[in-house]
Parts: sequence; C-alpha cells; structure tokens
Amino acid sequence: MSKDLLLEANHIYKSFSGIPVLQDVHFDVRKGEVHALMGENGAGKSTLIKIITGIYTKDEGQISWEGKPVEINSYQDCLNLGISCIYQELSVIPPLTVAQNVFLRKEPLRAGLIDYDKMNKMTQQLIDSYDFPLKPTTIVEDLGMGQRQLVEILKGLSNDSKLLIMDEPTSSLSGKEAESLFGIICKLRDQGVSIIYISHRLEEVYRLSDRLTILRDGKNAAVLEKDEIIPKVVIETMIGKEMEEVDDSSKQLHSDDGPVCLEVKGLTDSANRFRNISFQVRHGEILGVGGLIGAGRTEVVRAIYGVDKAASGEVLLDGEKLDPNPALSIRKGIGFVPEDRRKQGFIPLLSTVKNVALTNYDIIKRTGIAIDENDELELSKKAIEAIDIRPADPQKEVGTMSGGNQQKVVLGKWLVRGLKLLIVDEPTAGIDVGAKAEIYGILDQLASDGVAVIVVSSDLQELLRVSHRIIVMRKGDIVREFKDETVTQAKILAAMQGVEEEEK
Repeated sequence: MSKDLLLEANHIYKSFSGIPVLQDVHFDVRKGEVHALMGENGAGKSTLIKIITGIYTKDEGQISWEGKPVEINSYQDCLNLGISCIYQELSVIPPLTVAQNVFLRKEPLRAGLIDYDKMNKMTQQLIDSYDFPLKPTTIVEDLGMGQRQLVEILKGLSNDSKLLIMDEPTSSLSGKEAESLFGIICKLRDQGVSIIYISHRLEEVYRLSDRLTILRDGKNAAVLEKDEIIPKVVIETMIGKEMEEVDDSSKQLHSDDGPVCLEVKGLTDSANRFRNISFQVRHGEILGVGGLIGAGRTEVVRAIYGVDKAASGEVLLDGEKLDPNPALSIRKGIGFVPEDRRKQGFIPLLSTVKNVALTNYDIIKRTGIAIDENDELELSKKAIEAIDIRPADPQKEVGTMSGGNQQKVVLGKWLVRGLKLLIVDEPTAGIDVGAKAEIYGILDQLASDGVAVIVVSSDLQELLRVSHRIIVMRKGDIVREFKDETVTQAKILAAMQGVEEEEK
C-alpha cells in the first residue's frame, strides 16, 4: 500500500441471498483528495459504502486504514478511525442549536451537567478553522438546506475525521448553496481532509474530483485520473456501451397544436409564493417548468393538483372548472409525482403491491368491503411490466430498492389507470444515467399517447431533453416562455436569474 493512501479496500465481495452484489471490487482513497464514486443504480456503490462504514459486513476482502488492516463492524468503528458519512437525508435535529447538533452524545460536561459555554466555544473553533458561515447558538430550523448541510459536515469534523463520505450532497441545495459547498469541499481538501463524493450529477464530478471510480454490475469498470474524466467516456463506461454524440446544450422547440388539456388562470398563493400564474398544456405536450429553487415551481404544481390550496385563480381540465384536491384529481385523471419521492411519493416499508394500490383503490375490485387481493396483485404486475421495475417482485419493500426503481414505482402507480395529465416534479433527482433514459422514454411515450405532461426540473439539460415548450419562473412569477425557437441552456439560465443572455 502506498504511503499516501488513507483507505484501501481490496478484493471486496458481497452477496445477498446468494446473489452477488460486489465482486472483487477495489477502491482506495489518497490523503487530501476528492475521490468520486459513480455507477448506475444497482452497480454496488451503496453496498460498498455501507461496508466501509460498518453497516454491512463483507463476505471476503480486506480493508486497510493508513496502511494497517482493520475490521469495521459498526459505524462506531468507522468514527473511531476518523471516517464520517454525510447522507443525502440529513440527520440534524432542527429544534437544537448548531453546537448541540455538532456535539450530540459527546457533549462536554462540568459537574455532571452539559457545559454549554465550552460546547459553544469548541463549535466556534471548528467554525473558524474551516471558515463556515455559521454561529454555534443558531437554531438549526432557522437555517437553509445549504447551511444545514454544513452543520452535518461540522459533525463529522468534530470527530477529527480524516475522511468524509458525501452522498448526493447537492440534491436539496440551490445553485448558490451548491457553489458554497463546492468551495468548502476544495478548502477541506487543501487542509488534508479526504472526501468520497457520490453523485449522479456528472458536471459536479468533473469539477471537483481528483479521481473517479466507476462501478458496473458490482465490479470495477474504471478508475480515472482527473485528466481522464471525459463526459462521453464516463457515461459509456457506466452503461457499458457506446453512445451517440449528442449536442444537448440547445434544442429546437416545437409546440403542439392538440386540444387544451389543462388551463390555469390567475393562480395566486395566499403566502405570496406565486402570483397570477396563467398557462395552458395541450394533450400530447410536455411542458417544462424551470426556475431556481424558491421560484415557486413546486408550489404551483402542488396547488394545481390540490395538495395545497391557492388563494385565487382557476384550474380547468378539458374546459371543466375544478376545485383541486388530491381525491378529485385522481378521479379526473391527474397524476402527481412529488419532488421528495421518499417522504411523499411512496411508503418505504410497504411492498410494490401496496404502493401501487395506494392511488388505485377506486379501480381495484372488491368483495363486499374487502379488497380483492388477486386484483391488487395483478395491478402491481401491470405497473412492473409497464415500467420495468427491478426486481420484478411485487412483494419487495420499496424502501430497499435503488433510487431509480423507487421512482419507477412512484410513476408506475399512475400508468395502470387512464391519465389525462401527469405532473412530475424533479423526475430524475438522485438517479443514474440509465434510469434517467428509461424515465425520459416513459414521458415521451405518455405524450405520444395523448397525455399532457408537466415536468418541473432544476436540471437544464433535462428540461431541454424532455420539453416541447418551456416556461420559466422567477420569484413567484412566470418571466419567460420558450416555444417554436432554438433555446439554449444559457438562455434558460439567464431567464431564471433575471438577466438577459449576452449576445455572442
């Protein structure tokens, strides 16, 4: 083992119920580097990280830390070595202060009581060391998502961590918050902290990583140095086949001339999160909705579906005025895939059968008041077949599936009923390239079948890929519509930011 290696995992094998998940995997991290880990959903990334952090035990192989073999059988073992993991779903406790979160369960004591003054001073020293924009006494629930992420990082650094594992760290951050995080990651690297960076956002990996390990089907597919990290090469390595060169930085939009499916007139929110929103979506059209986080996009589509109540305005479906609420929307043929799939889109402990049934009990057969379980099962099988959910096991708990297959379950429950309109908020957040392509294909097919589709996305490339027409929101208003023209990512971003793109 080279003396500049901090962590090395060699010949790692792991199987579940006899099915290989990791096969002879090698992964190492140098001191003071950002090492990215990528792969399609199911490639083995999560399993490898859970072995490194002691959540899973390996079947075979050896892990070494600073040149010495170690056994990591629990997360406490991992912390004792100097490894901290910052998960996609933050573990901070909002009602507590920054200092209380950072030193939770390791508070300094004086005469058997928590020494808050000392704890605040210790937290301030950490903050000063890394120049974080935080105060020890601030209540965490008063912080934005970006600052909460920094509290999570501070928790790791308070353990004298030499290695931070970051799992999709920008998934809930605005562009400005992500930029701040990138600066902090570079600063940590400069101070000798090593980082394993797990992300599906290729542009972040290209920007931040010193090396990149790609897993495919539970095996090493490539380990790339910084100058070898080329977008086309990375994607082809992940999916295991060549892809055509596609210029996805611009697109010629063509609006549809089908009958109007949804019309929104003057929709306004009582909390002033959006104002006087008016637009139409036609049958067979995919309308993209862009905007920075906080622009009001999610709030608008939640009001259209009826999750939240608008203060004023009208929603019409095929010319019929609606008073939106979820039950009515379902009956009228409106489907909704929410932004946070894990908290709002499915119930993790329930099977595919039960999750698909949640929005479809009105069309499932009954015997008296009892649900016909055979019909319920057949409905889930239709969803599995329609959208290629993996594993194709109707009884599989959805919470144990990969992110891409969880999203397929959330989509699949709408594909087994007659839809007029599907609203999808951040359709591919946190899922891999292969699963993205499948979901885009499903949206395209729905539009071809005459369904109207609204796609809310923070991903400019995604907006261009799926949309026939694009509207852009900023600070609660629709500020721009793109249709029947060649539109670029730069034009969309300029509209989002409230500036005009400079003429080239």
